[in-house]
Amino acid sequence: MVRVVVAGSTGWVGRALVSAILASEDLKLVGAVSRSAAGRDAGEAIGLKPVGVIARATLEEALAEPSDVVVDYTKPSAVKAHALTAIAARRHVVVGTSGLSAEDYAEIDDAAREKGVGVLAAGNFSITATLLKRFALEAARYVPDVEIIDYASAKKPDTPSGTARELAEVLSFVRQEPTSKPVDELSGIHETRGAAIGLSTPVQVHSLRLPGFVLSCEAIFGLPDERLVIRHDAGASSAPYVAGTLLAIRRVNEHVGLRRGLDSLMDEGQ
Repeated sequence: MVRVVVAGSTGWVGRALVSAILASEDLKLVGAVSRSAAGRDAGEAIGLKPVGVIARATLEEALAEPSDVVVDYTKPSAVKAHALTAIAARRHVVVGTSGLSAEDYAEIDDAAREKGVGVLAAGNFSITATLLKRFALEAARYVPDVEIIDYASAKKPDTPSGTARELAEVLSFVRQEPTSKPVDELSGIHETRGAAIGLSTPVQVHSLRLPGFVLSCEAIFGLPDERLVIRHDAGASSAPYVAGTLLAIRRVNEHVGLRRGLDSLMDEGQ
C-alpha cells in the first residue's frame, strides 16, 4: 500500500486525484494540504463523505504523518519549496505543477539523489499530451525548423505552460540547426519572436493568454512548401491528468533522482 500526501487537494486536479486515490485498492490517502480547507476533513472538503484525513495548511504539517509519496498540484510559487521539503523528509515526489525552470529541476535532482528518493515531474500527465511530445521528437529528427505555440486561459499564472516548456527543452537536444534567421540578427522588436527555451539548440516559444482557451500546445514544423502541425487540446475536465498521475505515484520509487515526463514510464512498457 502506497501512502500518499496530496498538496493542492482542493484544486482543479487535486480534488479529482484525491477521489481516485480513495477509490483505489493499492493507494492510501494519509495527508492533504489545502490552505482554504485547513482543519476540515479532506473528503468533506471536496464534497465526499468523511475519510478521516484532516487537511493541513502546510506541507510540513502533513509530513508529520508517515507517508511514501508527496504529489504536488499547487502553484508555481510553491512547488519548488514543496518538492525540496518532501525530499528532505525522504519522501518520493510527483510534480504536477508547472512553472519550474531547468535550473530548478537540477537542484531538485541533486537533492533527491542525496536523499536516495525518486522524483517524477511532468508538464502534463495526460496520455495524449505525452504523445504530442513523442511525435514531435520524432519529427525533429527530420525537420530542422520548429517553433511552439502555447495557448491558455487569460487567468493562467505561469508562462509558458509546463507542457510547452518541457517540450521545448527536450526538442532542444534533438533538433537540427534551424534555417530561420537568428533573432539577434533581426531588426524591429525582438520580443515578437517569442522566447528561446532549451539548453542545446533552443526552440522559440510563443504564449497566448486569452479567454476561450483551457490549455493547448502545438509544435509547428516547416520545410520548403510544406508544414507539419502536431497539436494537443485539453478540455475543461481534469480527468485526463489523473490516470497519468496515479501511474507516477505507483512507480516514482523505481529510480533515484529526477525523471521528466510521463513518457519515461511509457518507454518502460507501460
